[in-house]
Order: sequence, then C-alpha cells, then structure tokens
Amino acid sequence: MTAEAVVLGGVTRLTESGLSMTDWHLVKGMKPPSSQEEWIAEFERYKEFPEFKYVHKDITLEDFKFIFGMEYAHRMWGRAIGLAFILPGAYFWRKGWISKAMKPRVLIFGSLLVFQGLLGWFMVKSGLEEPNPTDIPRVSQYRLASHLGSAFVLYSLMLWSGLSHILKPQQIVNSKNLSLLRKCAHGSMALIFTTALSGAFVAGLDAGLVYNSFPKMADRWIPSDIMNFSPKWKNIFENPTTVQFNHRILGVSTASAVTALWILARRVPLPARASLAMNCMLGMVAVQITLGISTLLLYVPTSLAAAHQSGSLTLLSIALWFAHELRKIPK
Repeated sequence: MTAEAVVLGGVTRLTESGLSMTDWHLVKGMKPPSSQEEWIAEFERYKEFPEFKYVHKDITLEDFKFIFGMEYAHRMWGRAIGLAFILPGAYFWRKGWISKAMKPRVLIFGSLLVFQGLLGWFMVKSGLEEPNPTDIPRVSQYRLASHLGSAFVLYSLMLWSGLSHILKPQQIVNSKNLSLLRKCAHGSMALIFTTALSGAFVAGLDAGLVYNSFPKMADRWIPSDIMNFSPKWKNIFENPTTVQFNHRILGVSTASAVTALWILARRVPLPARASLAMNCMLGMVAVQITLGISTLLLYVPTSLAAAHQSGSLTLLSIALWFAHELRKIPK
C-alpha cells in the first residue's frame, strides 16, 4: 500500500492534480462532492487559487472533476494506509502479540505515517500561495522532495522489517571480499535513494522539459546556463538546468555503481537467493536507465514518467533485498 501511494502520488503530480483540493480536513475531507451543486461550489472555490488563475483558467467542470478525483484518491489511499496499520497494530499490541524488540519499530512506523500525512498537506499549501510574478503556481520542490523522501524512508523501514520476518537467514561463506561487498551494497542503496530524491526536484521544477536530448544537453556536455542563479548554491535546488544535469549524473553513477557491485558480487560465493537479488538489481538498473532516457527524449509523457518513478522504488526495493541477504547473522 505504501508503494502504491508513491506511484499514485507521482501520477497525481504528473497530471497536475495535487492542488485541486484546496483545504484539508481529516474526517470532513473524506466526503467528496456528490451533487452538481456541490461540484460547482468546489469548482468555484478552486477558482480563487493561483493554479486556476495562471495555469488552468480554461479548465472545464468535467476536467476539474478528473483532477479532483486523482487528488482525492491519493488522500484517501493515505488514510487507508493509516487505518490498515494502526487498527491491527493497536489490536496486536493489546493482545501482547508484538515482541519487545518490535514495539519501537511499530511506534516509529506509526509516527512516520502521521508525519507523512501532515507533510503532504504542508507541501500542498506551498502551491496554494500566490507565486512570484515570474513563476507559475507549483508546490515547493523542497517540500515535494521531503514528502517523497519520507515516503521512501517509511517504505524502506517497513520492507526491511518485513524481510526479517519472512526470509530465513542464510549463512554466507566468509571471504576477503564479503565485508567490502556489504559496504558497497549499502553504499549503492544510499546512492539509489539520493538519485530518487533528486528526481523529486526534477519533477517539482518540471526540469525534465528543459533539455530533451541525451547524452548531451542540446549540443553541449555542460550547458551554458548551469550556474545562472545567484548565490551559486541555489542552482543545485532551484535551477531546472542544474537539477536535470545533476539527476543525469546521479543516474549514470547509480548504473555504474550497481554494475561494479555485480562484478564484485561474482567474486563472493553467495547463496542462490542473494545471487538472484544481485542479478535482479543489475537488470532493474538497466530498465530504470532506459525508462529515464525514454522519458526525457519523449518530453515526459505521463505513463513513462510514472513508470520511471515506480522504477526507482522497485530498484531501491531490490537493493534493500540484496543488502538484507548480506546481513550478518547474530550468533
């Protein structure tokens, strides 16, 4: 469900649906408009905000119903995740079915779920404020990256904990490269996460539309406008050209790191399951880099861009699986 929320959030961003619901109520907001009068009232409220004034001023009521439905589905799915976790979690806790070691994790997961919902609204609020005269209404790329990053952290912690429950540890024959492989596996995992986070800045600034060629950006390896902003550090997070350039570099670095990890893993006598995880990781990084380049060259079609974001979560999942297979077994 958490993975699906990430996918649904990406589609919501790509269809520019995220600012269609202009208020947030935990319970009251669960009821969507049900009559024509309620839809018209909701549409009129939407017209008071910057996105309608500057971006969607020609939108029809039927078009508004679509983007509202996308954002409504995303919000309701988030609430569903909370209920699916908290209700059985509270019941298991009361029954004494949760171990002492597991209780802190349950509290952390529950806190992160609540934080994620609040952060989502904090992100949406940034897009409902009047933008600078030279900008178009959009959510803050900083808040978008924080929202996506916290979702990835929550998902990763849950997945690692789940794998610990369902996968029986396998003993790995100790060798001179095993310690290095473990470190590199965690390093690759961190690089994948960082690359995915940089993708949130690309999405937040629509940076995928500034240079739609590969491997060069137009006819240059390093575009001339890469350091146009002042102070210089702002280019890293606010200049669409720099953001896209950095994401390219991180993507290529991730592919190179995973390939090097695969070569290193070939020198360690791994169990079949760990070898499968490593092979899947290599295959998925090839798929992900292909999706990224295709998304760029085809001017960011919604389907490909959503698949690319989903691919980042899939790649991170496999990297977590591989690192989990390499963990030391307590004696």
